[in-house]
Amino acid sequence: MEALRLDWAGSTPKLSAAGAMAEQGLVTTVSSQTGTAVVAGWVGSVRDRMAGARRLLDDFGRRGVASRLPTGDYAAVLVYRDRILLMRDEQARVPLFFRESGGRVSAVSTSARRLGTGAELERRYFCRYLTGNMAQPHSKLTPFAGVHRILGGEVVELSTTGQLRGRVPRHVREADDLSVPGADGPRFSGAAKDLRLALETAVGRRMGRTTACHVSGGTDSTSVALLAARLLTAGQDRPGDLVLLAGRFGRGELAEEQPYLDEAMEAIRRHVPAAHPMMIDVDDVADFDDFRHHAGDADEPHAHAFRAPFWSRLHASAAELGCDTLLTGCGADPIADANPLHLHRLARTGQLRQMTKQARAWATGGERGLRDVLSAYVVQPTLPLAAERLTALVRRRGTVLGGLGNFARPRWLRAGFARAHGYREASVAESRFVFGRRPEQSLYDAANYIAAPDPLSWRRARQDGFFLSHPFLDPEVIATMRRLPAEATFHPGRPKTVLREAMADLLPPRILGRTVKVPFDELYARGLRTHGDELVDLCRSARHPLIAEMFDVETLCRAVREAQLGIGDSYSWDRMNSSLALVVWLEQSDQRSCALMPVSAGS
Repeated sequence: MEALRLDWAGSTPKLSAAGAMAEQGLVTTVSSQTGTAVVAGWVGSVRDRMAGARRLLDDFGRRGVASRLPTGDYAAVLVYRDRILLMRDEQARVPLFFRESGGRVSAVSTSARRLGTGAELERRYFCRYLTGNMAQPHSKLTPFAGVHRILGGEVVELSTTGQLRGRVPRHVREADDLSVPGADGPRFSGAAKDLRLALETAVGRRMGRTTACHVSGGTDSTSVALLAARLLTAGQDRPGDLVLLAGRFGRGELAEEQPYLDEAMEAIRRHVPAAHPMMIDVDDVADFDDFRHHAGDADEPHAHAFRAPFWSRLHASAAELGCDTLLTGCGADPIADANPLHLHRLARTGQLRQMTKQARAWATGGERGLRDVLSAYVVQPTLPLAAERLTALVRRRGTVLGGLGNFARPRWLRAGFARAHGYREASVAESRFVFGRRPEQSLYDAANYIAAPDPLSWRRARQDGFFLSHPFLDPEVIATMRRLPAEATFHPGRPKTVLREAMADLLPPRILGRTVKVPFDELYARGLRTHGDELVDLCRSARHPLIAEMFDVETLCRAVREAQLGIGDSYSWDRMNSSLALVVWLEQSDQRSCALMPVSAGS
């Protein structure tokens, strides 16, 4: 989807914005004596997008002053008299790309498809994409040759004629000085207060005039919705409406979530009686419904397109009520929970006795074996590729999905294609991103992409009128949790201890004490039962030449059949889902039209 575009007429920059999205407030244009900015998304606050865009333009207009990108969900193009800046926030929800040749940029857009052509596909990108569901957002490669992604937190500087002057790498937000040194008594209470304040601030900056909150009955989404309700109640300068959005299952395992959902709704409405609860019946929804549309329409291959039918149903209901933002609880698992990769730090610093003690406690609390815990959090982060190869040898036993983890080459990806286009190099790069030299710190960098892979929100924004937003992935929330010592968060058998303490006065007892939620496995199994034959036929009937060059189609079809039988695990199914989405995307990689309106690029 193209929300903004920058071209050149000779040596003059031409800035354009999507008219419909500008009317909805999803794209903001501001001008001053120094230049013009077009911002897709929001800077600083959803409620005051104009002020945030103006502040961004003014701050970066003074060289060397704005050293850190402000918080928000945005991509921006700033055109000044002497230079042009392209940038994205650290969360990188809103995409931005540029087409470059010989050191000169010829076009910039929020749509890679608009800048590239199907005749010039970048095969290295597809190897990068197929290494795992975190590959796309932190790779400069795109599906189209000569088209590059601007990374999260990156600022690209151009001359006014488009010459590429430099790319400032992502700024890693450093944690503040540790203010909560331990877990006992008032120290633990201090950690909870810090998290409460950071999360409340993150929710507040994301609230619009009509805010929807996804409510699932779990600790995370209920916490976000309760904080939104409190802010509406307490703030006289914050009038607005609150919509409580939930999917209701009347049968199957997921129906067991309904009592928790009802209790969460009741607790939220005690603060805001006028809140509008929307229970959307989703019993007829299954993964892979209308898969051709959800996977084929995306600007890039969309690894989570199989789950799009559920979210689309909820998005459409929120759009009918005119919501201008939708808050989720995504991100709380890796951010607000104890960090198991702390065990790796203990091992590499020689604290083996302490590591063993904590690993035993972790195993007991998670009802796992000690060997499994050590393998997952000590061995695999140390030698991720070797560990995956060993696991594949032990667990394969004649199946396609057995033992397939995050990085190993899927058996349906042809070995010749993988060798020719850098699959091993892509696997190494991905494993280094996921674990890094200090895996316990890399977890927070990777969490942004683990927790909220939502290109669906971006693709649907024009018809819905809002973006999804994730308070738990706010940079200040991440920094707050990152600076806490392990002992402040590590309580075996009681996940998200600091969050529960932080929200103890608001969460209803039943939700405050729950530690397990029913997963969406039933939705996935139902989708494979319903659409398995269709997915196999889709692969066998595909005609794009790159599909046959890349995949052994019959092996991929065999993987679908194994998944139907329940063979494999979440890692291997993710790899299969990504490949199926890529097949559909290649088959339907056509151009789509979008009306843009010209914007004055300043004097």
